[in-house]
Amino acid sequence: MTTDKIDLKNLSRDQLQEWITSLGHSPFRARQIFAWIYRPGIVDFHQMTDLAKKFREELKDIALISSLPIAVREVSQDKTIKYGLQLHDDMMIESVLIPEDERNTLCISSQVGCAMACNFCLTGTMGFKRNLSPAEIVGQICAVQADMAARGDKGRISNLVFMGMGEPLANFDNLITSLEIIMDEMGLDFSSRRTTVSTCGLAPKIVELGQRISVNLAISLHGADDEVRSRIMPVNSTYPIAEVLEACRNFPLPTRKRLMFEYILLADINDSDDDARKLAELLRGIPCKINLLPCNEAPELPYKKPSRNRTYAFQDILRKAGYTVLIRTSRGDDISAACGQLANKAKKA
Repeated sequence: MTTDKIDLKNLSRDQLQEWITSLGHSPFRARQIFAWIYRPGIVDFHQMTDLAKKFREELKDIALISSLPIAVREVSQDKTIKYGLQLHDDMMIESVLIPEDERNTLCISSQVGCAMACNFCLTGTMGFKRNLSPAEIVGQICAVQADMAARGDKGRISNLVFMGMGEPLANFDNLITSLEIIMDEMGLDFSSRRTTVSTCGLAPKIVELGQRISVNLAISLHGADDEVRSRIMPVNSTYPIAEVLEACRNFPLPTRKRLMFEYILLADINDSDDDARKLAELLRGIPCKINLLPCNEAPELPYKKPSRNRTYAFQDILRKAGYTVLIRTSRGDDISAACGQLANKAKKA
């Protein structure tokens, strides 16, 4: 579907105000419209009852409020839900809702496919198709929240992680706009403390992200030296470890906040005691915690997860070096919804 109408979900509140005033209307109207857009169930300008009927007709002729249809909804044995969301050009993206006792985390995508080609990740096997627009990024949140309400789930999404399909910092401008909408109190009203952006290490954009907006940062490191990291993550040839860590040291970090380093454990590749000691030394002086992720195996990938004892031994070395180290429990792997498994396997019902 193509249209010349402007999708208002592509605009931050400031951008919407600029557009509205260019039409000759008061900036106050932009605030009214922006607040309406992100209320549950608002799909039509005629629902905006505090706007004059003539103005609503004008908006209907030149603008739209998009939504993402849920084409596929798969539920894991552990209650994780994977959504296949239909885009206007018939492409599909995947988002994953991870319910826990005290929070609901939504893992959202920033691109269709991914150009980074990390060879332990199924998304990388898709190649890069295109960037998502701000509307398609925030639309994932709106679609899942609406689905939760329709199912009678009285909870709401509490945490957001940009850890789905794509490299968020490679879609930088659209990422920033979507974050502004996500954290705007008149928009989706998420706290920066509960919003995390993950990157494979686009060093120049790491610092710029921190300068532009306050958000949690997770860095997918996955290797303790350049030889190993370059073998599994081609991006390391452009932005080697030293450059990535220098950017992390320059990331504007509020007091008592820490960076998150993600480290996938691949049996006999990067999981030795020596790798753990190297990692501990690499991160020295950076306020951080470490997430260990035993790899999610897939027939298409050549890697195996290490044994439980090997994982605990790796964790123990890092803990003795003074780091907070968590082992992430895989969620949704039976429906290919776990970390590194999003590859548009879902088919439309």
